[in-house]
Amino acid sequence: MKVGTDGTLLGAWASAPASACRILDIGTGTGLIALMMAQRYPKAEIWGVDIDEDAVSQAMTNAADSPFSRRVHFIQVDISDFSVEPFDAIVCNPPYFVDSLICPDPTRTLARHTASLTYKALMQSVKKLLTDNGIFSIVIPAEYYSTLLSEAALAELILSKECAIKTTPKKAPKRYLIEFRKQPVAFVNATTETLEINTGQRSEWYQNITKDFYLK
Repeated sequence: MKVGTDGTLLGAWASAPASACRILDIGTGTGLIALMMAQRYPKAEIWGVDIDEDAVSQAMTNAADSPFSRRVHFIQVDISDFSVEPFDAIVCNPPYFVDSLICPDPTRTLARHTASLTYKALMQSVKKLLTDNGIFSIVIPAEYYSTLLSEAALAELILSKECAIKTTPKKAPKRYLIEFRKQPVAFVNATTETLEINTGQRSEWYQNITKDFYLK
């Protein structure tokens, strides 16, 4: 999977608790979100993990061609088997098809279907790998919002911020950007924003949040 709107949104929206910190990108793919976090947090050390060998190889190439090559590292590993020092921030644009027809292409199946990374496995891994004061940010389809919150509760992660994303003003939200923490904080009331990219125009909000990343 290449550059997409979901990944771009998460990379622009996700937060880290400090400028000098350790950030983990789970299911990094081509390294898009990891590189965006490196751009936003110039003192951070970034790690990206993915189960797919080809994706990690491409992420390494992309990082080597970037100004952030010394601070961005990629590892091929199943996140359930990843055991290292906890991270101050974790980001994830996870596989999003649940109980759907499996794609015959195994690479696209890994990238798109939760058979390769269930929400339960993801949230339990975040619980293990996030520092006590860390921040976890994720983007998911709206139809899986309740499922994710249930798994987060079981992993003792607390909802701290969210943003509903619409493609056009009159439609229901299609995606949610969600932030979790281990420690209780004041919840930031849900906001609803519109992309309008299907019309060929980017909404003002979308332009503002991503302006530092697009070349034109």
